[in-house]
Amino acid sequence: MHAPAIEQLKEEYERHGVVCRRGVLKPTEVDRLREGIDANLATPSPRAKVASRPDDPGFFIEDFCNWQDNAAYREVITQSALAALAAQLTGSRTIRLYHDHMLTKESGTQQRTPWHQDQPYYNVEGSQNVSFWIPVDPVSRASTLEFVAGSHRGPWLMPRTFMTNEARWFPEGSLADLPDIEADRAAYDIRGWAMEPGDALAFNMLTLHASAGLEPGRRRRAFSVRMLGDDMRHAPRRWKTSPEFPGLTEQLPAGAPMDHPLFPVLWP
Repeated sequence: MHAPAIEQLKEEYERHGVVCRRGVLKPTEVDRLREGIDANLATPSPRAKVASRPDDPGFFIEDFCNWQDNAAYREVITQSALAALAAQLTGSRTIRLYHDHMLTKESGTQQRTPWHQDQPYYNVEGSQNVSFWIPVDPVSRASTLEFVAGSHRGPWLMPRTFMTNEARWFPEGSLADLPDIEADRAAYDIRGWAMEPGDALAFNMLTLHASAGLEPGRRRRAFSVRMLGDDMRHAPRRWKTSPEFPGLTEQLPAGAPMDHPLFPVLWP
């Protein structure tokens, strides 16, 4: 990608908090990632969560922080163009891994992923960050991830549990609640893209996003990897973050850079 295209992409990322980049992963990397997801689905970690209701005709499962045990995940995270792209989008000198996150919706899953920001669930603060969302199956516009452009500029909004709508992270009333975006979609600049395997969405951890259920006959295996740039700092919480990093608070003080073996440098 030549310099003007880089600058344009960076400017779009800074303005909207999300960009869609086609063909970020090579076909061989997509195949490897698919192998990694299938291995993860065959033997989920203790951190895995079922994110659909028992009466849902489909099935939605998530799993977190498996790069150390899943060779395919590790290869794609460390050897693909993702970290260099994160550096370009954030203008960071250094990019660290934060964590990986597998999300698979099986055919006919009705469970929506409600509108939310990711960063309030996390134990980090700062603005130079990128979450990549990479499907290994074709994704229609109807079932893709959608974003409210510009929402990464804030404010932070109350994180709630997806199934029961509980405020488990910040005390009730301490952050503003999300507006009802679905009730007035025309009032928001909502972005979304149909995607092919190897395409990647790159978005800021504060950008509001959501997705609908899945059509019958389609499957949506996706891999997210979150990366940290120069200004990201440890922000220990009094509550259990999602994902949690047990014991980290004793090893890394509040406000410290994320300089720890759990968060290896990926770029340069």
